[in-house]
Amino acid sequence: MIEEVLTDSLGIAAAYRRLKPIMIHTPLAPSNILGKEKEGTIFLKLENLQRTGSFKARGAYNKLASLTDAEKLRGVIACSAGNHAQGVALAGSLLGINVRIFMPLTAAKTKIEATRSYGAQVVLAGETFDETKQLTLEAMQDSGEVFVSPFDDRAVMEGQGTIAIELLEDLPDVDNVIIPIGGGGLIAGIALALKELRPEVKIIGVQSYGVYGMIASLWQQKLVANRRSRTIADGCDVALAGELTYDVLKTRIDETVLVEESDIEQAIHYLALKEKVIAEGAGALSTAAILSGQIDHLLRGKKTVALVSGGNIDFSVFKEII
Repeated sequence: MIEEVLTDSLGIAAAYRRLKPIMIHTPLAPSNILGKEKEGTIFLKLENLQRTGSFKARGAYNKLASLTDAEKLRGVIACSAGNHAQGVALAGSLLGINVRIFMPLTAAKTKIEATRSYGAQVVLAGETFDETKQLTLEAMQDSGEVFVSPFDDRAVMEGQGTIAIELLEDLPDVDNVIIPIGGGGLIAGIALALKELRPEVKIIGVQSYGVYGMIASLWQQKLVANRRSRTIADGCDVALAGELTYDVLKTRIDETVLVEESDIEQAIHYLALKEKVIAEGAGALSTAAILSGQIDHLLRGKKTVALVSGGNIDFSVFKEII
């Protein structure tokens, strides 16, 4: 088994065993249209079909399941634009842990309602994710709840890294993996596993020109904040990436891509009409990188996986794009 090859120090193998009975091994669907256009073989890893509609459920469950009994009794607190919120809320309901989630005032109504449906208490505060995070940390100081970071946490990263094991089970000879970046938990977790199991695989990270804190940090070789404008990829709207995730990626990422908002909208439209896949803005970033033409040279003659990280798009936004 692939997970048995990973060193115990990574924790991803243990996370895989923990999550296997709980989470969905999501499909790896071939995209004949993109493959023909780009002269390569392209697959979509459909994490939009994961429980809660996003990969975030993996890391959230792994983190909550790793807590001590005393920590579980204290309850957990988290901040999120929506997908991490739903993941933590689901994990809390499955494990019997009280959950309180701070979400930005601009969070999609569908994500707020979904989070509440899992039994979590939702607090709307802050205009941006970074403002919401600060308010969450202040509330935690008073409450004593355990903070569950959406990305800058080892157990969270290891939960997301289980995607890499599934990829190699389904496509052992993959050449490229294209991954959206927000705070970096998803790409860091996958990179940790892939670079140990198949170091030759290229890790390609994608962000919007509106917000690209992680890519700016990688370019400047130090952790810096970067936000120019709001982005339709709200799940990746993180101006300042995580310290842990940055430390992982600075030696493990091979290529970075920035895309325009119009590229993301085009990708959402393309995925829905041509691939019959519903993706939110962040979930469409990998496809946007392909459609933008910036990485054609990496795709030609290679086997590439584009991660569709989530499908929780607000209906009004989806309707407008379509």
